[in-house]
Amino acid sequence: MGISRENRARQFLPFDALKGLQEALREKEIELDERKELSEESIEELSTRLQLIERGDNVRLTYYHQKKYITIEGKVIDIKVIQKKLILEGDIRINFADIIYVEII
Repeated sequence: MGISRENRARQFLPFDALKGLQEALREKEIELDERKELSEESIEELSTRLQLIERGDNVRLTYYHQKKYITIEGKVIDIKVIQKKLILEGDIRINFADIIYVEII
């Protein structure tokens, strides 16, 4: 009695002894950004720009999120001065302290 055709074919299927290793390595390749320290001058300029923003304005901003800097554009839905948060369309909530650049477009 020999090996069935199905079992014989099974021996040639690809085998990943380290299943998930390749995916884990790809995730490690993602470069993370160090949080930048802004100069006093940059902080003042940023503060002035934030004070000019009003609800309904379209803005472009760069902010620190999950160890990366992200640049996005969106419409300002609300400005929470006490909580120091800017809320953009799509319920994107950004802390003032995470923003390094902002402009009204």
